[in-house]
Amino acid sequence: MSHQNASIKSILFALLANLGIAITKTAAAIITGSGAMLAESIHSYADCGNQGLLFWGLRAAKKKPDPEHPLGYGMEIYFWSFIVALILFSMGGLFSIYEGVHKLHMHEGLKSPVIAIIVLAVSMIFEAASLIGCLTQVNRIRRRIPLWRWVRTSRQSELIVVLGEDIAALLGLSFALLAVVLSVVTGNPIFDAIGSIGIGALLIIISFFLAVKVKGLLIGQSADDEARAEIQRQLEARPEIQQVLNLITLQLGPKIMVAVKAKMSKTNSLSQLVNNINRCEAALKKENPSVQWVFFEPDIEE
Repeated sequence: MSHQNASIKSILFALLANLGIAITKTAAAIITGSGAMLAESIHSYADCGNQGLLFWGLRAAKKKPDPEHPLGYGMEIYFWSFIVALILFSMGGLFSIYEGVHKLHMHEGLKSPVIAIIVLAVSMIFEAASLIGCLTQVNRIRRRIPLWRWVRTSRQSELIVVLGEDIAALLGLSFALLAVVLSVVTGNPIFDAIGSIGIGALLIIISFFLAVKVKGLLIGQSADDEARAEIQRQLEARPEIQQVLNLITLQLGPKIMVAVKAKMSKTNSLSQLVNNINRCEAALKKENPSVQWVFFEPDIEE
């Protein structure tokens, strides 16, 4: 399975789950008057829009290079992932906190809290299914790398964003369910308002983490450690190369740019040197389908 197929499946799982949940939560928020429920419905609608933006980014990243963008449009997915993190911060986090603060002063109490509890419980099941679907796709590509290390080192911003959204959604639903239950048990609707504020704080924390992660990719980040080591190994194994003097990689969405400075094996002519370089480039691209550009500089010292 390609990395992009894993991303598409994860985004689709999340979109279908969030769309159904958002509609259900909206109806429940209107019936119950729950601020935490309203905050959760807004969060789910924002997530639906976010997944649409990620689909847009994946499509844009496929555009072929042109004179204006000679290295292609692969980094568009990083831009849209960053926008998703901002939306999660503003429409999700800030709105939820605003709604909670507003309800602290003007809460009319919950109506039909049983409906709110049922909807939240069902929503948690759907969100858990979406998270499991996302983790299944992640597990297929991260191999034996621990999940937290994969999150820190992965260059698939869209998959990390979906994973972050799913975790935030499931934790947010837990906060909302706890807030509604406490409001019912104690008879004090202030817990519902506190739940909304808690959901907002959670979304802001996760969106900040996602924004920092994607920022590194936006400003230019190398391929991950495993890919760099594999490229280094393949180049050093080539008979045409005596020594790899310097290796630079740049992750451009799903594609990688490689710049190599190498001490080449002795040749009898300039044309033979050029042919050796061309063979190295062709072999590198064949063994690493994600490598699209190779810039080769023969030299004798670093």
